[in-house]
Amino acid sequence: MNSNSDQNNQGQFGRARMLWPLLLLLLLPWILNYMFGGNESTPGVTYTMFREQLEQGNIERVELAGERVTGVFREPVLLDRLNSEPIETKQFTTYLPTIEDPSLLAEMRDRGVLIDTRTANQISWTTVMVNLLPLGLFIIVAIMFFRRARSSGDDFMGMVKSRAHRYDGRVERVTFDDVAGAEGAKGELAEIVNFLREPMRYRRLGARVPKGVLLVGPPGTGKTLLARAVAGEANVPFFSISGSDFMEMFVGVGAGRVRDLFDKAKKHSPSIIFIDELDSIGRRRGTGIGGGHDEREQTLNQLLSEMDGFEKNEYVIVMAATNRPDILDPALQRPGRFDRQVQVDLPTLPDRVEILKIHARNKPIEPSVDLERVARGTPGFSGADLANLLNEAALLAARRDKNRIDMDDINDARDKVIMGLERKLQLTAEEMRLLAYHEAGHALVAAYLPNTDPVHKVTIIPRGRAMGVTQQLPERDRYLYPRDYMLDRMAVMMGGRAAEEIGMGTMTSGAANDFKQATRLARLMVLEWGMSERVGRIALGGEDKEVFLGEDLGHTREYSEQTAREVDIEVHRLLDEAYERARSVLETHRDRLDLVVDVLVDREQISGETLLDLLGLQGKKSLLDDEPETREDAPLPQGEDGRLRPAPGD
Repeated sequence: MNSNSDQNNQGQFGRARMLWPLLLLLLLPWILNYMFGGNESTPGVTYTMFREQLEQGNIERVELAGERVTGVFREPVLLDRLNSEPIETKQFTTYLPTIEDPSLLAEMRDRGVLIDTRTANQISWTTVMVNLLPLGLFIIVAIMFFRRARSSGDDFMGMVKSRAHRYDGRVERVTFDDVAGAEGAKGELAEIVNFLREPMRYRRLGARVPKGVLLVGPPGTGKTLLARAVAGEANVPFFSISGSDFMEMFVGVGAGRVRDLFDKAKKHSPSIIFIDELDSIGRRRGTGIGGGHDEREQTLNQLLSEMDGFEKNEYVIVMAATNRPDILDPALQRPGRFDRQVQVDLPTLPDRVEILKIHARNKPIEPSVDLERVARGTPGFSGADLANLLNEAALLAARRDKNRIDMDDINDARDKVIMGLERKLQLTAEEMRLLAYHEAGHALVAAYLPNTDPVHKVTIIPRGRAMGVTQQLPERDRYLYPRDYMLDRMAVMMGGRAAEEIGMGTMTSGAANDFKQATRLARLMVLEWGMSERVGRIALGGEDKEVFLGEDLGHTREYSEQTAREVDIEVHRLLDEAYERARSVLETHRDRLDLVVDVLVDREQISGETLLDLLGLQGKKSLLDDEPETREDAPLPQGEDGRLRPAPGD
């Protein structure tokens, strides 16, 4: 990297040295005009004054050019100028009147004036230089640029030159030890590293290394970090570029950049090319209204040709990353191009612990901080989320003038990352009680139903866009969701509205997000998961939603109007049953509901352990119940698929 910067600096200094001669050449015409064309700027005098000086015998010589007369006085003359100071001069310029003066030449001859004449359209050589030299300089500079472009094989402005950055492992080396979790992905990539280190070991068995490896996973799971680790482990040149760097407004530029990138990689083979955000150039061709994008499709065609065309690139391995594999062109994913697809999923609980340990290496953390407990409180977090969590904790600790990061800083940072800043709202006593009933309804239904995640915290402190949240944390990472779990979860979502009606006899807009989540969950159960006896064990959701407008317009529903009516009836039934179950639980434990509301209004938030004590359910504990109860504690939204989602009560 240092050598590249030195070369760039030398190139800049070289270009600066070239600018000085060009600048002097451009100024040369004006310099010559100043030195030799001074008579062009002689002061003008009136014709009357010219005749007076002639009669006095003060004119030494004149030059006649049509109507223009220039000359020199024998003695300097003081000229009065309008709005200026008078000047003393020996040179003058005037113009003959339109009426001929036949006595002028005879009088000048009698006075001994030296007379010179030239045609009116005669042009001096300085005038020619002033007009033609800039044009000549422009032609010379253009020829220099064209010669340079032709000798380097580049276009005029270097437009098709690849913008890939070569990663130097000697400066900042990343290995598999720096990547926590993702053991399956690292195992797949280790094979490529071994091939780059010992290619003959595979060749003697007739094995061929994959030409392309596609890293697929949600944002922030470490796809780019894994690619850098492969380069660090293999110790080979690594060219990194984003998919958007190929695109340009001119058709054909992207294809030229692809060719240039592969030419560089071949010169330094064995090498690795890493294309981040592949979906920006690898989208399915010929889609959308009016066809595809010509520049993007030509770029994709060139990439397909370079990866598996007539020329062999056996020692150039292409790695790419995307979080949208469903929209990639099928030709990219066939064997011979991206032979291997490596799934990089969200980290599990043990993976999150290891990721937190890596990011905590360079941070002073209190010995009392339990990273495993932090990992349990961050389900659905990616590696980037966890890195940001510890960074925010360090910033909070520095703001509070601490020497070490403690658990309070981490908890506050988690609240800030997930829910945003705490909002200071002026709520009336009635609004506070309504909000408390809403959140208490979620909490009680979650605590009393058997197939729900433990309640970790209930708060009515507004943060971000949420007025209050009931936070539930799963006892373990879930991968399969039973039907009973789904039904109880919908009941928890309906608990807020049911509590409002039971406790305050009214309804508020606070249940809007609850209804959206519950409706979405019910439709998934009916349309895609076959969890409805009325509709049957059939998937009616069809394929994944199209991402192109043209395909979306051409997509037709794959079931009849009668089936659609049955689906709507079944969704309504599931939602109504969930509401009735939630209302039944709250009416049965009405006294406990009022007690929790009173405590919430007084404290603004309570922990899961306190909630269970109030309900007399000490046996149903949350895994994080030992966390200190502080005002700043806030909810961690958790969705049914393990990703971050707005929690009930948002």
